[in-house]
Amino acid sequence: MAEGTTSRPSPSGPGAPPPSGPSQGADAYLDRRTLRRGSAGWLLLTGLGVAYVVSGDFSGWNIGLSKGGFGGLAVATLLMGVMYACLVFALAELSAILPTAGGGYGFARRALGTWGGFLTGTAILIEYILAPAAISIFIGDYVESLGLFGLESGWPVYLACFAVFIGIHLWGVGEALRFSLVVTAIAVAALLIFAVGAFTEFRGGSLNDIPVDPEAFGSSSWLPFGLLGIWAAFPFGMWFFLGVEGVPLAAEEAKDPVRSMPRALAISMGVLVLLAVLTFFAASGARGSAAIQDAGNPLVVALQGDGDPTALSRFVNYAGLAGLVASFFSLIYAGSRQLFALSRAGYLPRFLSLTSRRKSPYLGLLIPGAIGFALAAGTGNGARMLNIAVFGATISYALMALSHIVLRRREPELPRPYRTPGGVATSSVAFVLALAALVATFLVDRDAAFTALAVYAVALAYFAFYSRHRLVARAPEEEFAALAAAEAELERKG
Repeated sequence: MAEGTTSRPSPSGPGAPPPSGPSQGADAYLDRRTLRRGSAGWLLLTGLGVAYVVSGDFSGWNIGLSKGGFGGLAVATLLMGVMYACLVFALAELSAILPTAGGGYGFARRALGTWGGFLTGTAILIEYILAPAAISIFIGDYVESLGLFGLESGWPVYLACFAVFIGIHLWGVGEALRFSLVVTAIAVAALLIFAVGAFTEFRGGSLNDIPVDPEAFGSSSWLPFGLLGIWAAFPFGMWFFLGVEGVPLAAEEAKDPVRSMPRALAISMGVLVLLAVLTFFAASGARGSAAIQDAGNPLVVALQGDGDPTALSRFVNYAGLAGLVASFFSLIYAGSRQLFALSRAGYLPRFLSLTSRRKSPYLGLLIPGAIGFALAAGTGNGARMLNIAVFGATISYALMALSHIVLRRREPELPRPYRTPGGVATSSVAFVLALAALVATFLVDRDAAFTALAVYAVALAYFAFYSRHRLVARAPEEEFAALAAAEAELERKG
């Protein structure tokens, strides 16, 4: 065993295997907790990586203009892009070493122990439960603004979103990822068409039209809110990439994950960088940074301003709904797989990892969906929930980057089918920038940051006093850790 706290599932525990002997019982436990392997090749995985993020191109990032101006947001986006690129390279190596559904939690479990695994997994779970709840509210706003079926934004729309899209996930992972790929392709095509249309009205002078705050340190037309504005814009620069790190959560359902994961992560990141540059410059230059900084639908404002809707602006408006659906759909997938992995290993109640005949973690889909719907219907505050999600994301980024550093130092001989370019230097850059982004969340929304801390504290108390004594030794992440501990012990005795 990796640690003294790890144990086989208790016959009396929730979701425990039948008491037919230790080995048979453990096998039965895992048989009831298996995903459909080989369902996703590199193309579906790439689509998943882009789908996580694509809604952020349609709205949200522009609020960073009100924090840092065009120059501040540009620098923040560049730095966050570097952070995500470095993190993705590190995750590509880690996912080839440990191709399990645990993703970042599994990497941290191997490198940082049970506490590190739980800290990382909980942070990821906060991100992937809160983000879909927020996006369901944004979908409701889009449905109302477009006048679809005469519906208004409210709980019936939120409920329909969760019910329909969780239903597709329950149908099967292959079907779900193909649906996601189609919707994502529509959204990406719309962003490219938007960029072509917006660049026809591009004016360089419009980029820096936000009034300068003369009292801000280092302020200028390029940095109207000074140097601090760059830092405050970090969370909004993240919106062009937030979620791409979730691709490794599909490892157990991927075809040849050792080769397909690094490829999908790299291509996803390349597509997202291209979309970020085109969207940012086209939208800001077409109508001006001041005009779109507070807009709920910045791309439409960039195309039509205060004028009448055009054919292109209507198309982009509908495509924005497709982008929101793609991100909502894929984030539900990510949250269910993270919950599945934590539950299967005993970090969360074991019954949450039970899978259906179609190999879908049905409770891992239904329970987070119910929580997300309750949050959306009860608060209606999508911006606050997204800020909480960003807080969780930055913690997980720092811990995943640290995991790469630790494994490179502690286990240099570990077989690595893919190696991160730059090695530890690359993941160190991601680690430092992730910590900077974490601090920046307090500059944007302190209430959201402290709310996330409170949720984190409750989860840690549950782990400290209960679940860390009931971990499941046969879970893949625990077996990896046990093998590593045994090998290290043999080396010491040798």
